[in-house]
Amino acid sequence: MTWHSRVTFRLFSDVSTKKPPTAVVLTNMGGPETLDDVQSFLHNLFSDRDIMKLPFQKYLATYISTRRTPSIKEQYAQIGGGSPILSWTRKQGEAMEKLLDEISPETAPHKHYIAFRYVEPYTDTALKEMKKDNVERAIVFTQYPQYSCSTTGSSLNELHRSIQRHGMENLKWSIIDRWPKHPGFIEAVAGRIEAKLKEYSPEERDDAIILFSAHSLPMSVVNRGDPYPGEVAYTVHQVMERLGHKNPFRLVWQSQVGPQPWLGPQTSDAIKGYAEAGKKNLLLVPIAFTSDHIETLFELDLEYGKEAEEAGVTGFKRAESLNADPTFIKAMADIVKEHLDSNEIVSKEWFLRCPSCTFESCGTTRDFFAEKVKEASKDKN
Repeated sequence: MTWHSRVTFRLFSDVSTKKPPTAVVLTNMGGPETLDDVQSFLHNLFSDRDIMKLPFQKYLATYISTRRTPSIKEQYAQIGGGSPILSWTRKQGEAMEKLLDEISPETAPHKHYIAFRYVEPYTDTALKEMKKDNVERAIVFTQYPQYSCSTTGSSLNELHRSIQRHGMENLKWSIIDRWPKHPGFIEAVAGRIEAKLKEYSPEERDDAIILFSAHSLPMSVVNRGDPYPGEVAYTVHQVMERLGHKNPFRLVWQSQVGPQPWLGPQTSDAIKGYAEAGKKNLLLVPIAFTSDHIETLFELDLEYGKEAEEAGVTGFKRAESLNADPTFIKAMADIVKEHLDSNEIVSKEWFLRCPSCTFESCGTTRDFFAEKVKEASKDKN
C-alpha cells in the first residue's frame, strides 16, 4: 500500500467509524435577534394553531402582527435591538455539552441543537443539522421548567411534525418535558435571590417582599386544565423552602395581552397595590424564565421598574436571570444525565392530556411517543 493510499484509508476509516453525537435538543419560543425579525416572529406566534384557533387565522395573524410590530420593535430597541435568548441558549448548550461529556462519558460526545418555535433556528433547522450529523439518539430538553400546552406542548407538536417531514421517526427519541422541582434548578434560583437580598440593608432585607413573576395564561387555557399554574406554584414553594421562608412572598403573573380574562394577580397591579400599602422593598424574581429576553429586560426591568418608581417603591430590585450561572448549567447537565440513566422516554404526566383538550395535534404527538415507549419495552424483553 502506498503512502497516499494509507492516508486515504486512515481518513476514510476515521470518518466512517466516528461516533455520532448524542443530541440534546433545546426547545424554546425564541425571540427576534434583530429588529428586522420582529414581524415574522409575531406572525409565526399568532399563526400557531397549537395555542390558539382564530377564525381566518392566516389573515388575522398578518393583521395583528403588522399592527403590533411598531410598538414591539420600540421595546426591543430599548433592550439593545433584539432578544439575547439565542446567545444565552448557545452559551448554556455549549457549557452543558462539556459537563455532560465529563459526567456521562458512555453517551459522549454530546451536542446541543436549538429548536425555537417562532424564529430561527427553527425545529426544522435543528433536525436538518441532526440528520447531517447522523444522530441516532436524541433527547428533547424543554427550556421551560414548568409544562404548559402553550409552550412545551406547542414545541413538541411541531417537533413531531418536523420528525415526519424529515423522515426521522426511527431515531431513539425521548423527552424531558418538565423539571419544576429539580434541586439544581431550585438552588440556582435561590442563589440569585440571596445575592440580590444582600443588596438591601439589614432592616430593608427583613421587610422585603419577594414577588415571583411568571408569564400569565388566558383563563380559557387554565380552565381547560393546563398544569402550568400548579407547577409554577410548586417551584415557588420549593424555592421558599430552600430560603427558609425568611421573607413574605407572592406569586404574580405578567405579560397579559388582549381583553379576555387572564390568570392573576397581575405583576403590575401587585406592585401598585403594595406601594399603596406602604411597602418600599419589592424583589421581583422571574420564576418561569431561565434566560433574559424581552419579558425580563423590558417588562420587568423597564416597564415595572418605572411603575414602581412612580408609585414610590424606593427598594425595587430584580433577581438576575439564570443565564449562564454555573449552578444552573450544572443543573442542566444533571437533568440530562438523570434522564439518560432512567431510560425513560417521557414522563407519565405528559401522557395525561388536559381534561378539556380539543387539539388533535396533542393526541397525534402523544401517539407517536407512546409507540416509542412500546418499542423500548420490547427491546428490554
